[in-house]
Amino acid sequence: MKYFPAAATAARLGPNFPMLLLAIGLIGIGTVPATAKPPEESLEDRLDRVESNLERLIGLLADALGGTLGEDVKGQLQSLAAELKTIRRQASRVEEPAPKPEAVPEVEAFPQEEAMVVAEVVAAPDAADATAGMFGGSMPMSGYMEMHVNHDGLNPTTLDFHRFVLNLGHMFGDRVRFWSELELEHGLIEGGAPTGELELEQAYLDFLIDPRFNFRAGILLTPVGIINERHEPTAFHGVERPFVDEVILPTTWFAGGGGLVGDLGGGFSYKTYVMSSVDGSLFSAEEGFREGRQKSFLENARNLAWVGRVEYGPLPGLNLGTSFWTGETGFSFRDLDARLRIFEFDGRYRFDRFEARGQFALTHLDQAAEVNASIRRSAGINPNIARGMRGFYLEGSSSLMPSGSSHDLVGFYRYENFDTQHRMAAGFFPLSQFDRSAHVLGLSYFPHPDVVLKLDYNFMKNASRIVRARNRWNLGIGWWF
Repeated sequence: MKYFPAAATAARLGPNFPMLLLAIGLIGIGTVPATAKPPEESLEDRLDRVESNLERLIGLLADALGGTLGEDVKGQLQSLAAELKTIRRQASRVEEPAPKPEAVPEVEAFPQEEAMVVAEVVAAPDAADATAGMFGGSMPMSGYMEMHVNHDGLNPTTLDFHRFVLNLGHMFGDRVRFWSELELEHGLIEGGAPTGELELEQAYLDFLIDPRFNFRAGILLTPVGIINERHEPTAFHGVERPFVDEVILPTTWFAGGGGLVGDLGGGFSYKTYVMSSVDGSLFSAEEGFREGRQKSFLENARNLAWVGRVEYGPLPGLNLGTSFWTGETGFSFRDLDARLRIFEFDGRYRFDRFEARGQFALTHLDQAAEVNASIRRSAGINPNIARGMRGFYLEGSSSLMPSGSSHDLVGFYRYENFDTQHRMAAGFFPLSQFDRSAHVLGLSYFPHPDVVLKLDYNFMKNASRIVRARNRWNLGIGWWF
């Protein structure tokens, strides 16, 4: 393309030079990248428009200059038109549809939709549709958040953005998939201060082999109880999670490991993993083994634990589950074989506008006296750890809105009993303030099935005549997407 000096051109065109610059600028606007135009407009359409504008421009310039165009200007415009034709030919080759890849034959023995059933990734019932959509390619991300106000009459009333959670997943073809859960607790992380936590609670791969038999490995939620795998705020009533699931079965409990998951048919499904164990040196009288969770941070793998869970749905709306966990917990002590065993049973039933759920958990710690003695020697205090803990709750709820309403208001009542000093080792006496119970009354308002506003009041009681339990009320908001 031939170029000519701008000064000479301006002298030749005189007062018409600004008009020429404006017209060429308008052509430039027509050739901006596709991102500046509506996505439905193709490059071919844009080139058609530019050529049409160029033809009109030549006519306008001829009129403005008295019907004649200078040879330099005319040559410049003709070169621009030729260049546009070249771009059109190149664009037509680029926009030709690529040949379709050869279809991958479907594996009839194990189609992908069956994989969604046998290896449930997000266990909350409200999240089932979102999970299926994600692995179908329409939703690569999900998450949940919850904010709480807590008041117990003793401590200052607190407002806390309790959890901000993001879930990310990916499907590697039809046979391998990834799932993760990243959680920020209490909205702030500050080095060297007792503030929030950033935790990677799930990060694992599923290898889908057969509906009855699939392999899973990575950071896993321990499949014990209802809440540990179904802890989104829309999946349970009450602002805070049940006390049994905070103290006896500490939610959220996760660890590194691997194992098998599957759907056996007839309403039966199972999960069984080998995972890292809990650290007995961090057990306490008040919270049992909660602080002993290793949380996938340089976990001691000298002694691994085994966990298994079976769920059975014999009738529509009814789900029964049982879990068993066993593992050595004395690896921080020398020559101490302290095995912890956990048994749990739970049930959920939904009929029309009513729902009921319950859970029972029992733990047993071998050599509890030796664990207490070892902690006392190392820390200088007697932790008074029990050899047995017990907890259970029963809950009933009912929808209070008319059938067919676009939103819902649910009233609920839950009774809980949880005792971290249920059975003591020889020579140790129970601390009665840790034999506790709670009556929890509350409301859950759902303006949308995935958004909930919660209010509850907790009537607290313990067996101590000296250390009294404090009642409390809680207000919260939570959402899942």
